[in-house]
Amino acid sequence: MCMCATVMIGGIMAKYRKLGKDSAARKALIRNQVTALIQNDKIVTTLARAKEVQKQVEKLIALAVREADNFETVTVSAKVAKKDANGKRLKEVVDGKTVYLYDTVEKEVKRDSATKLAARKQMNKVLYVVTDVPKEAAGKKRNDLTNKLFDDIAPRYKERNGGYTRIIKVGPRRGDGAMEVILELV
Repeated sequence: MCMCATVMIGGIMAKYRKLGKDSAARKALIRNQVTALIQNDKIVTTLARAKEVQKQVEKLIALAVREADNFETVTVSAKVAKKDANGKRLKEVVDGKTVYLYDTVEKEVKRDSATKLAARKQMNKVLYVVTDVPKEAAGKKRNDLTNKLFDDIAPRYKERNGGYTRIIKVGPRRGDGAMEVILELV
């Protein structure tokens, strides 16, 4: 017996589970669980929710795998202030004005292509911003999970064609008897 809700819209069945929620609550629930799965590599949830979350996560990982190596390395020159032994910036008087001294430094930077940037924006539509980031990484809150998708998860699944997640059944939940499962990245 299928546990999914079939909604008839103009003679066409909906291709998703309603999960007993209105559309805004359902989308928020799925976004929250997708974010938690990518952040922690494993979540415990019900079977119906896991199947919906699995669809979203598979799409995001496939997108990350496809766009992971889509960048170019560019050499950029930047001005960096000269400093003395104590770490203070060096000054010089020129025409009666005090100016700081600078060095020009060449630096290699990775620049994303347009399609990788579009993929990042698609991922940021689905993923929530993680707020419990350690203090040393506090500056990169927004792209923390998208960077994890491109830098950690995509290389892991580069040789794999789909099937990035697995569902392991745990058993019925104690309160309402709903089937609990572990959804994890393979």
